[in-house]
Amino acid sequence: MRFRGSVAIDLGTVNTLVWVAGRGIVLEEPTAIAIDTAVGKVAAVGEAADALADKEPQDIQVIHPLRDGVIADLDATAAMLHAFLRRTRRFGVLRRNALVCVPSGATPVERRSIVAALSVRRPRYNVRLIDEPVAAAAGAGFDLTGGAGGFIVDIGGGTTEVAAVAGWRVVRSHSLRKAGNAMDEAIVHAVRNELGLIISQRAARSLKTTLGVTGGAEGFAEAVGLDVAQRTPRTEYVPGGLVAAALEPIVAAIAGTVHEMLSEIPAGLAEDVVRGKVRLAGGGALLPGLASRIETAAGIGTVLVEDPLRCVIRGAAEILERKDKGKGTHVGPGLRQLATGRARARCLCRTGLSFPSYSSGCLAMAGGSRPASSQPTTAAIVGMPTRMNSRFIVGTLDSSDRPSRGLSQA
Repeated sequence: MRFRGSVAIDLGTVNTLVWVAGRGIVLEEPTAIAIDTAVGKVAAVGEAADALADKEPQDIQVIHPLRDGVIADLDATAAMLHAFLRRTRRFGVLRRNALVCVPSGATPVERRSIVAALSVRRPRYNVRLIDEPVAAAAGAGFDLTGGAGGFIVDIGGGTTEVAAVAGWRVVRSHSLRKAGNAMDEAIVHAVRNELGLIISQRAARSLKTTLGVTGGAEGFAEAVGLDVAQRTPRTEYVPGGLVAAALEPIVAAIAGTVHEMLSEIPAGLAEDVVRGKVRLAGGGALLPGLASRIETAAGIGTVLVEDPLRCVIRGAAEILERKDKGKGTHVGPGLRQLATGRARARCLCRTGLSFPSYSSGCLAMAGGSRPASSQPTTAAIVGMPTRMNSRFIVGTLDSSDRPSRGLSQA
């Protein structure tokens, strides 16, 4: 039976996409939220908030709450997600199911923070997590049923997911914390150091997509920024070679990771990988010249998937539909659920293993750590609170298209 209103969420560092059962992709917005610090309310989310980034309007703080593909600010993420989901929600009394894509290298704490972000405010959701490589492989057109496999490279804003998958499961994977945002920052630093021009992240992104690692068709592109010495606006023609040189360390790291992962796949998966080719997904896959670099490193064919920006959400939607069509308590392809209650006790008796006490619906992953400075906030670590001590009120100042009524501070 299909659960009406089930949602799939591609919560990316740069963009967030939401798919709703029976309606398709209903939202595609930048992962950003703007807070009016004078009154402590949400001023804007998504496109409207991102448009204010780097412009520093008075009393407005623009937050990009995800870093390297995981939550860095739990309060901001929860407020942003629920603002997005209110736009997509239709009236219903049942708690909806939500399938959220996460980097394969995310730690248990990072995974738990995503569950918390969708559980601390009404409407609450039954949250399941799916590794991004599995969703990307499904969206890239790999037929993973019957044990078939493939090789996927998903280059997002915060992470690059390089993985071999088979039978709706990850076989080998590596989550590289170098992707689109790192490329933008490298271009910003190169332009400042070599040309004495301070440019925004948006301008760097434009240079990246225009010039890439090939230098572009014309060999240069125009950029507008601030002169380092005079602190006045000026226009500069940025050479393609400068951008290519700035991108080279990151592109080399991605190509090297692809080669390393290919050297570790099981022999039984080799034929599937060669026949299916290496498939590139994500916004970073649109970088000019990247496909040929990876093909050279891999030694096998490399192709760009159709509509790479929506590849992950397409795959997540397919997995969610397969799960909803399943019977009984079947978890579904690519999904893993922690044992609870009697099932957990029986598993412990049979195997002698112990399970970490993560929340139901959270996909546990053993091992891994991140620097303390980039760990999610305490609320995500201590559990899933019924109320959250938010530092701002949920609601928008502009009530023309959304309710202005908010949730007061806990």
